[in-house]
Amino acid sequence: MNINERFRDIRKLCDMSQEQLGNILGLSRSGVSEIESGRRNVTDKHIRLLTIDSINGKFINEEWLRTGKGEPFKPLTRAQSITDFAADIIKEDDSFKARLIEALSKLSEDDWKVLEGIAEKLADNKKD
Repeated sequence: MNINERFRDIRKLCDMSQEQLGNILGLSRSGVSEIESGRRNVTDKHIRLLTIDSINGKFINEEWLRTGKGEPFKPLTRAQSITDFAADIIKEDDSFKARLIEALSKLSEDDWKVLEGIAEKLADNKKD
């Protein structure tokens, strides 16, 4: 698989149209089509724009895009995973998860220590 094919695969894995990807790259839909078909080269600028920030919550692995080595996406950091989870909960509004997170956000530091103790006891019981 060459870089143009990986470029196309990234667009599809990010669930984007050629027009949407073109908006990120400053290209027209036909410009993206030309890259995907191999009639136009992927430039360093394109790669930089694709890998500098997340696209639909995914961080593209520059090495994979350039060489095919590794996985298409970088694993999320702990903070990114938490942020994604929170963003999904915000969209749900009145779900149990949203109500639970809201309740947790109101805990005092002492409440968090109590909750940590309960979680540790549950984990210990699970080991037995």
